[in-house]
Amino acid sequence: MNRGKKYRAAVEQVDREREYAPPDAVELVKKVSTSSFDGTVELHMRLGVDPRHDDQRVRGVAVLPAGTGRKVRILVFAEGDAAREAEEAGADYVGAEDLAKRIQGGWLDFDVALATPETMRTTVSKLGKVLGPRGLMPSPRSETVTTDVKSSIDEIRKGRVQFAVDRAGNIHVPIGKVSFEENQLLNNLATMIDAIARAKPSGAKGNYVRSVAIAPTMGPSVRLDVSSALNLQPSAA
Repeated sequence: MNRGKKYRAAVEQVDREREYAPPDAVELVKKVSTSSFDGTVELHMRLGVDPRHDDQRVRGVAVLPAGTGRKVRILVFAEGDAAREAEEAGADYVGAEDLAKRIQGGWLDFDVALATPETMRTTVSKLGKVLGPRGLMPSPRSETVTTDVKSSIDEIRKGRVQFAVDRAGNIHVPIGKVSFEENQLLNNLATMIDAIARAKPSGAKGNYVRSVAIAPTMGPSVRLDVSSALNLQPSAA
Protein backbone atom coordinates (compact mmCIF):
# COMPACT_ATOMS: atom_id res chain seq x y z
CA MET A 1 0.00 0.00 0.00
CA ASN A 2 1.31 3.44 -0.94
CA ARG A 3 1.26 5.77 2.05
CA GLY A 4 1.24 9.55 1.93
CA LYS A 5 4.13 11.73 2.95
CA LYS A 6 2.45 12.72 6.21
CA TYR A 7 1.91 9.10 7.24
CA ARG A 8 5.46 8.11 6.33
CA ALA A 9 6.79 10.97 8.44
CA ALA A 10 4.65 9.77 11.37
CA VAL A 11 5.95 6.21 11.03
CA GLU A 12 9.52 7.46 11.24
CA GLN A 13 8.80 8.79 14.73
CA VAL A 14 7.92 5.32 16.04
CA ASP A 15 10.65 2.83 16.94
CA ARG A 16 9.13 -0.43 15.70
CA GLU A 17 11.53 -2.48 17.82
CA ARG A 18 10.64 -0.71 21.05
CA GLU A 19 7.90 -1.38 23.58
CA TYR A 20 7.12 1.98 25.13
CA ALA A 21 6.23 2.83 28.71
CA PRO A 22 2.57 3.95 28.82
CA PRO A 23 3.27 7.69 29.37
CA ASP A 24 5.72 7.73 26.47
CA ALA A 25 3.30 5.82 24.25
CA VAL A 26 0.45 8.23 24.96
CA GLU A 27 2.66 11.25 24.25
CA LEU A 28 3.79 9.67 20.99
CA VAL A 29 0.38 8.53 19.76
CA LYS A 30 -0.88 12.12 19.94
CA LYS A 31 2.07 13.26 17.82
CA VAL A 32 1.68 10.61 15.10
CA SER A 33 -2.03 11.16 14.43
CA THR A 34 -2.29 12.25 10.79
CA SER A 35 -6.01 13.01 10.57
CA SER A 36 -7.28 16.53 9.98
CA PHE A 37 -10.13 15.79 12.41
CA ASP A 38 -10.01 14.85 16.09
CA GLY A 39 -9.26 11.15 15.73
CA THR A 40 -10.05 8.42 18.21
CA VAL A 41 -7.29 6.69 20.16
CA GLU A 42 -7.86 2.93 20.27
CA LEU A 43 -6.42 0.26 22.52
CA HIS A 44 -5.49 -3.02 20.84
CA MET A 45 -4.74 -6.08 22.97
CA ARG A 46 -3.83 -9.59 21.82
CA LEU A 47 -4.94 -12.14 24.39
CA GLY A 48 -3.94 -15.73 25.00
CA VAL A 49 -7.46 -17.10 24.62
CA ASP A 50 -9.38 -19.16 22.09
CA PRO A 51 -12.85 -17.57 21.80
CA ARG A 52 -14.21 -20.72 20.15
CA HIS A 53 -14.49 -22.12 23.69
CA ASP A 54 -17.15 -20.69 25.97
CA ASP A 55 -14.81 -20.60 28.96
CA GLN A 56 -12.27 -18.47 27.06
CA ARG A 57 -14.52 -15.64 25.86
CA VAL A 58 -13.73 -12.19 27.16
CA ARG A 59 -16.24 -9.39 27.40
CA GLY A 60 -17.23 -6.69 29.83
CA VAL A 61 -17.63 -2.97 30.39
CA ALA A 62 -15.52 -0.13 31.74
CA VAL A 63 -16.45 3.43 32.63
CA LEU A 64 -13.69 5.67 31.30
CA PRO A 65 -12.96 8.47 33.82
CA ALA A 66 -12.37 11.06 31.09
CA GLY A 67 -15.21 9.81 28.89
CA THR A 68 -14.95 8.80 25.25
CA GLY A 69 -15.09 12.23 23.64
CA ARG A 70 -17.92 11.26 21.36
CA LYS A 71 -21.69 11.61 21.48
CA VAL A 72 -23.32 8.21 21.86
CA ARG A 73 -26.79 7.61 20.42
CA ILE A 74 -28.70 5.54 22.97
CA LEU A 75 -31.74 3.43 22.16
CA VAL A 76 -33.84 2.00 25.00
CA PHE A 77 -36.38 -0.79 24.70
CA ALA A 78 -38.83 -0.01 27.49
CA GLU A 79 -42.50 0.50 28.23
CA GLY A 80 -44.53 2.28 30.90
CA ASP A 81 -42.66 3.93 33.75
CA ALA A 82 -39.31 2.65 32.48
CA ALA A 83 -39.92 4.32 29.11
CA ARG A 84 -40.76 7.63 30.77
CA GLU A 85 -37.63 7.30 32.91
CA ALA A 86 -35.52 6.68 29.80
CA GLU A 87 -36.95 9.74 28.05
CA GLU A 88 -36.32 11.93 31.09
CA ALA A 89 -32.74 10.62 31.31
CA GLY A 90 -32.07 11.74 27.75
CA ALA A 91 -32.24 8.54 25.69
CA ASP A 92 -32.27 9.29 21.96
CA TYR A 93 -34.85 6.62 21.09
CA VAL A 94 -37.36 4.93 23.38
CA GLY A 95 -39.94 2.31 22.47
CA ALA A 96 -40.63 -1.39 22.07
CA GLU A 97 -42.39 -3.05 19.14
CA ASP A 98 -42.21 0.15 17.09
CA LEU A 99 -38.43 0.21 17.37
CA ALA A 100 -38.19 -3.52 16.70
CA LYS A 101 -40.08 -3.07 13.41
CA ARG A 102 -37.79 -0.23 12.34
CA ILE A 103 -34.72 -2.33 13.12
CA GLN A 104 -36.10 -5.32 11.21
CA GLY A 105 -36.56 -2.94 8.30
CA GLY A 106 -32.87 -2.07 8.31
CA TRP A 107 -32.69 1.00 10.56
CA LEU A 108 -29.63 0.97 12.83
CA ASP A 109 -28.85 4.63 13.53
CA PHE A 110 -27.81 4.15 17.16
CA ASP A 111 -24.64 3.17 19.03
CA VAL A 112 -25.90 1.42 22.17
CA ALA A 113 -29.12 -0.46 22.89
CA LEU A 114 -30.50 -0.96 26.38
CA ALA A 115 -33.48 -3.11 27.32
CA THR A 116 -35.54 -3.79 30.40
CA PRO A 117 -35.89 -7.48 31.32
CA GLU A 118 -39.54 -7.38 30.24
CA THR A 119 -38.90 -6.04 26.75
CA MET A 120 -35.90 -8.35 26.42
CA ARG A 121 -38.26 -11.31 26.72
CA THR A 122 -41.15 -9.96 24.68
CA THR A 123 -39.51 -7.83 22.00
CA VAL A 124 -35.73 -7.80 21.81
CA SER A 125 -35.01 -11.55 21.79
CA LYS A 126 -36.23 -11.84 18.19
CA LEU A 127 -33.69 -9.23 17.01
CA GLY A 128 -30.61 -11.31 17.78
CA LYS A 129 -29.76 -12.07 14.15
CA VAL A 130 -29.81 -8.36 13.32
CA LEU A 131 -28.25 -6.82 16.42
CA GLY A 132 -25.90 -9.63 17.47
CA PRO A 133 -23.42 -9.50 14.56
CA ARG A 134 -23.17 -5.72 14.98
CA GLY A 135 -22.45 -5.87 18.70
CA LEU A 136 -25.70 -4.07 19.52
CA MET A 137 -27.68 -6.87 21.16
CA PRO A 138 -28.52 -6.08 24.79
CA SER A 139 -27.35 -8.70 27.28
CA PRO A 140 -26.93 -9.00 31.05
CA ARG A 141 -23.21 -9.71 30.62
CA SER A 142 -22.63 -6.33 28.99
CA GLU A 143 -24.93 -4.64 31.55
CA THR A 144 -27.28 -3.48 28.80
CA VAL A 145 -30.26 -5.38 30.17
CA THR A 146 -31.24 -3.32 33.19
CA THR A 147 -33.99 -2.43 35.60
CA ASP A 148 -32.38 0.98 36.23
CA VAL A 149 -32.35 2.65 32.83
CA LYS A 150 -31.53 6.08 34.24
CA SER A 151 -28.29 4.92 35.86
CA SER A 152 -27.34 2.98 32.74
CA ILE A 153 -27.92 6.00 30.50
CA ASP A 154 -25.95 8.22 32.88
CA GLU A 155 -23.00 5.79 32.86
CA ILE A 156 -22.97 5.58 29.08
CA ARG A 157 -23.00 9.36 28.78
CA LYS A 158 -20.10 9.55 31.24
CA GLY A 159 -18.01 7.08 29.26
CA ARG A 160 -19.11 3.48 29.69
CA VAL A 161 -17.58 1.33 26.95
CA GLN A 162 -18.21 -2.31 26.12
CA PHE A 163 -15.37 -4.59 25.06
CA ALA A 164 -15.35 -8.11 23.65
CA VAL A 165 -12.71 -10.40 22.22
CA ASP A 166 -12.93 -11.07 18.49
CA ARG A 167 -12.52 -14.42 16.73
CA ALA A 168 -8.75 -14.02 16.60
CA GLY A 169 -8.40 -13.40 20.33
CA ASN A 170 -7.98 -9.61 20.04
CA ILE A 171 -9.72 -6.68 21.67
CA HIS A 172 -10.06 -3.32 19.91
CA VAL A 173 -11.68 -0.57 21.97
CA PRO A 174 -11.66 3.27 22.04
CA ILE A 175 -10.07 5.02 25.02
CA GLY A 176 -10.56 8.67 24.05
CA LYS A 177 -9.67 11.31 21.51
CA VAL A 178 -6.34 12.63 20.23
CA SER A 179 -7.31 16.04 21.65
CA PHE A 180 -7.49 14.64 25.20
CA GLU A 181 -4.78 15.66 27.66
CA GLU A 182 -2.13 12.99 28.15
CA ASN A 183 -3.25 12.36 31.72
CA GLN A 184 -6.82 11.82 30.55
CA LEU A 185 -5.72 9.21 28.03
CA LEU A 186 -3.49 7.53 30.61
CA ASN A 187 -6.35 7.30 33.10
CA ASN A 188 -8.68 5.89 30.47
CA LEU A 189 -5.98 3.45 29.32
CA ALA A 190 -5.35 2.26 32.90
CA THR A 191 -9.06 1.81 33.54
CA MET A 192 -9.66 -0.18 30.37
CA ILE A 193 -6.62 -2.44 30.77
CA ASP A 194 -7.62 -3.15 34.37
CA ALA A 195 -11.17 -4.06 33.28
CA ILE A 196 -9.86 -6.42 30.59
CA ALA A 197 -7.41 -8.01 33.04
CA ARG A 198 -10.20 -8.55 35.56
CA ALA A 199 -12.33 -10.15 32.84
CA LYS A 200 -9.82 -13.00 32.42
CA PRO A 201 -11.95 -16.10 31.77
CA SER A 202 -11.61 -19.31 33.74
CA GLY A 203 -10.39 -21.24 30.71
CA ALA A 204 -7.48 -18.91 29.91
CA LYS A 205 -4.16 -20.69 30.36
CA GLY A 206 -0.61 -19.37 30.32
CA ASN A 207 0.14 -15.80 29.30
CA TYR A 208 -3.20 -13.98 29.23
CA VAL A 209 -2.04 -10.65 27.74
CA ARG A 210 0.28 -11.21 24.78
CA SER A 211 0.64 -7.67 23.43
CA VAL A 212 -0.69 -4.15 23.97
CA ALA A 213 -0.70 -1.23 21.54
CA ILE A 214 -2.48 2.08 21.05
CA ALA A 215 -3.16 3.83 17.76
CA PRO A 216 -4.96 6.89 16.42
CA THR A 217 -7.72 6.65 13.82
CA MET A 218 -5.17 7.63 11.18
CA GLY A 219 -1.54 6.99 12.00
CA PRO A 220 0.82 4.21 13.08
CA SER A 221 0.35 2.10 16.19
CA VAL A 222 2.62 2.32 19.21
CA ARG A 223 3.47 -0.85 21.14
CA LEU A 224 3.47 -0.77 24.93
CA ASP A 225 5.57 -2.72 27.39
CA VAL A 226 3.07 -5.32 28.60
CA SER A 227 4.28 -5.45 32.19
CA SER A 228 4.19 -1.65 32.54
CA ALA A 229 0.74 -1.51 30.92
CA LEU A 230 -0.67 -4.11 33.32
CA ASN A 231 0.77 -2.23 36.32
CA LEU A 232 -0.57 1.14 35.18
CA GLN A 233 -2.80 2.84 37.76
CA PRO A 234 -5.18 5.77 37.21
CA SER A 235 -4.07 8.98 38.87
CA ALA A 236 -6.25 10.95 41.25
CA ALA A 237 -6.23 13.98 38.95
